[in-house]
Amino acid sequence: MAHAAATGQVFEITDMLEPVLSDAQKAVLAGAAQASFDFSSDAILTAAKQQTGLDDFGAMDFVERLDLWCACVKEDAFLSPVSHAALWTMFLRYASDRLRIEDICKRHPEILDIEIDRPIIVAGPPRSGTTHLLGLLSADTRLRSLPWWEATAPVPTQADTPTVDDPNPRWTRAQAGWEQQDALLPLMKFMHEFSPDHVSEDIELQALDFSSYLLEWLAYVPKWRDYYLSHDQSGPYAYLKKALQVLTFLKGPNRWVIKCPQHMEQLPVLRKTFPDATYVITHRDPVGSIRSTLSMALYASRILRTKSDPEEPKGYWIDRYKTLLGRCVRDRDCLPAEQTVDVYFHQWIKDPDAILQEIYAKAGIPLDSGTLATLHKYHADNDPAVKGRVVFDLERDFGLTAEDIRRDFQFYFDRFPVEKEVR
Repeated sequence: MAHAAATGQVFEITDMLEPVLSDAQKAVLAGAAQASFDFSSDAILTAAKQQTGLDDFGAMDFVERLDLWCACVKEDAFLSPVSHAALWTMFLRYASDRLRIEDICKRHPEILDIEIDRPIIVAGPPRSGTTHLLGLLSADTRLRSLPWWEATAPVPTQADTPTVDDPNPRWTRAQAGWEQQDALLPLMKFMHEFSPDHVSEDIELQALDFSSYLLEWLAYVPKWRDYYLSHDQSGPYAYLKKALQVLTFLKGPNRWVIKCPQHMEQLPVLRKTFPDATYVITHRDPVGSIRSTLSMALYASRILRTKSDPEEPKGYWIDRYKTLLGRCVRDRDCLPAEQTVDVYFHQWIKDPDAILQEIYAKAGIPLDSGTLATLHKYHADNDPAVKGRVVFDLERDFGLTAEDIRRDFQFYFDRFPVEKEVR
């Protein structure tokens, strides 16, 4: 149950540990329980071929990773029927979109010669404001970004041809999916929005190669985590670049602005893949980010899992953040100083314009008064005070204090001048 304040739309979720489900939530869970899915690479790849009429997936090394994704899904005993349906649909989408990427590159080999020119790449801890910064920079129409409707269907099909009744069928499908999610988890939009025009993380394009840390957000998959962290990610990052080349061919060219928190733990391969990028690394008190991640996972568990157990996110994500931030501390100096901006949350709150000036200066893009006014308007329109926000309670929901978490992250505070936020 959520209680909204009379003004300012501040929400508190008071039924985290014993969720009170709506009739709509109960109906969807019951309906999903009637379906079954074959989580095997053979089933998924066969379905993708049937859906697209194509059969060339390019390099097939990804099948090993897809096999592991499927095994991990089957081993997570507490995934709900809704999760099974969503994950199977997602795996099928990635396989189908990979077929379409390979097909258009065969028909237009010049795509692979397209330069991804000096992109701006945002990284930072999950749930730390990277999404807002990405959206802010994307408000500058000189920069090419990746809206959710395009991320989930990067190559249009014949069925996506605009009509009088539907000028963008890909957008329409994304909107239908967003409305369905909003009906099931109505407070999620105040934590992580997935509306059609919301600017997406580029991880959707890495997932076409069946890698990245994406699956960790959808299930508890320690076996996949260990595999991913122990394998060189040059291939998935190369596939990200390939997908950006396709998108540039279809609607470009422009300077790209992209982001993913995962880049924090992949800085060497990020630099190797995009050596002329401007790297924008955000930093914030890890407690605030982790509190949000734990709470978001526990809130979603009412639909995505068969139990709402705070020990699940506690046991996984605090340690996972240590790895993510630890690798950033280890590798941060591989990025050239003249191409990199470290953004500290407490400074951003006080003087965002100075930080924007530095980002634009290092990217070599003029920041005129008109563009700055556009960015100010986006910042104002998308402030949580305007859109609504959820407040979280670590002690009530997880039996943790801020210091319980923070003591594991002294190494991060020692390396970066981050101010403590959460008391």
